[in-house]
Amino acid sequence: MKIHRLFFRQRLPVDPDSCWTFFSDPANLREITPPSLDLRVTSTLLPRMHAGMIICYRIRPLAGMALTWVTEITQVREPFFFVDEQRFGPYRFWHHQHHFRPVTGGVEMDDEVHYALPLGWLGAAANQLLVRRRLEHIFSYRREILCRRFGVMPQNIGP
Repeated sequence: MKIHRLFFRQRLPVDPDSCWTFFSDPANLREITPPSLDLRVTSTLLPRMHAGMIICYRIRPLAGMALTWVTEITQVREPFFFVDEQRFGPYRFWHHQHHFRPVTGGVEMDDEVHYALPLGWLGAAANQLLVRRRLEHIFSYRREILCRRFGVMPQNIGP
């Protein structure tokens, strides 16, 4: 099984508490997901994320095809870190780490995703042709939406 890795970093001009409040609320995932995926949370959400929390979604990764995706929040260290892992869905393996670090003028946010696809060589081909690009598009869209919501940090601000 081939494990693929994606890494994205973004700085947001927002205080750490506001950043954590936004990202730790699974109800906000729809806002930062491309509309083409038609993501809908189907489980009842508690007001506060916690380790062991199960979140169920319906997504449409391809036109006309709806899938159920179930993730578990496996680790939480408020306000710095949380991990979601797929329990049921389109991937053979999905592990998504969210890191938040206070920096001068805001928060530096890292997303690190490790994933694997089913179906052996067919999954490898699908990753090359479609999946990796789609995931990169999702995080690019997320970056755009977050810039609109929170603003853009000047490039010369250091840690």
